[in-house]
Amino acid sequence: MRMSLDDPGLTALAGEVLAREAAAVTALTGAVEADVVAVARRLLEVTGKVVTTGAGTSGIMAERLAHLLSVCGTPAVYLPAMDALHGGMGAVTSHDLVLGISKTGRSAELTELTERLVERGVDVVAVTEDVESPFATAATQVHVLPRTAPDADPGDMIAMASTLVVGAWGDALAVVSMALRGHTLHDVVHSHPAGGVGARGHRPGDESVPVVRT
Repeated sequence: MRMSLDDPGLTALAGEVLAREAAAVTALTGAVEADVVAVARRLLEVTGKVVTTGAGTSGIMAERLAHLLSVCGTPAVYLPAMDALHGGMGAVTSHDLVLGISKTGRSAELTELTERLVERGVDVVAVTEDVESPFATAATQVHVLPRTAPDADPGDMIAMASTLVVGAWGDALAVVSMALRGHTLHDVVHSHPAGGVGARGHRPGDESVPVVRT
């Protein structure tokens, strides 16, 4: 139903969205910490590359994760699932670790990519809400996220709260990995000299402060 520009219910609607999304992220606490640590430890064992992948909105979150991991001391690159199926998977070797993201695990292109990578001896970690999905079944390892409430993603179709959930999971992974590597703000600024981060890094003392406990 279309709402008018001056409908007083608009403010309440905005609040409902914020409350649903906050609840979805809060549901991670106490449910995924052990998995986050397990993946972080696995990242340290990788002798090749860390590759993130996904399709659609999950692909956008996979690209964000690759960036954050790199910023936090774990070199990572993003490879879109469809691009990989058009030859890009040739860049992935058995020395690499692939982190694939899919809420439902029913992305046909991501499932096919996973099957082909596993056939080539590549470890693929599936991050999904459905442990029985084709994507999860094809992967070598699965890390399950709490199911997003149907109304948290409008129509249980438009990826909103679920993207925040996987984003928060990825943030935890980046920070835990950073702690394991002893990566500090000094290291961050060295590889991030531009913009506000670079400017802040030039303030006396800021660059030597650890981001996390080590």
